[in-house]
Amino acid sequence: MSVAEMTLGKGELTADRLVAANINPRTGLATDYLNHFNEVVMMLEMLPAMPDCAEDVLEWQPMSYEQHFEASNFAEKHLAIDAFRAAPAAVRRALKDVVATLDTAVCEKQGRLRDAPEIAPIADAIAIEAAEEIKPLIATASAIIHGLVDPSEAGETDSQAEIDALFA
Repeated sequence: MSVAEMTLGKGELTADRLVAANINPRTGLATDYLNHFNEVVMMLEMLPAMPDCAEDVLEWQPMSYEQHFEASNFAEKHLAIDAFRAAPAAVRRALKDVVATLDTAVCEKQGRLRDAPEIAPIADAIAIEAAEEIKPLIATASAIIHGLVDPSEAGETDSQAEIDALFA
């Protein structure tokens, strides 16, 4: 079956199969993708105590949803890619928009680390920014993946309180 013929809820993309693979059957998305961002945020937050983490932060590269799963050890990575391709266009677009903002935020921190003569003086500021800027974006992406946000409004979530309210 070609990707163009795939539909969430049918064929290989039945709700039961998607749920068993930790893929949301309504959105066609898996939270495993967020590990790509959670790992770099963890390293950014560790910078004040472990400046050597800067090397790992600088090695981080943006990856699309499909690139992440192609390179991952996720057991159902091909199913995750097929479900993503069958996901509603508005959901894919909303996730891609948030991911573009995430990528920009992380790359900005990387640039500052790369340009800094010493890590220690900027480590605290970068760790705080990771918590205040990047974590809320990851929460927005998670809400999109879980189908908790109207995709047309995904870019309009400005505060952590609004994101937290989605999970309450």
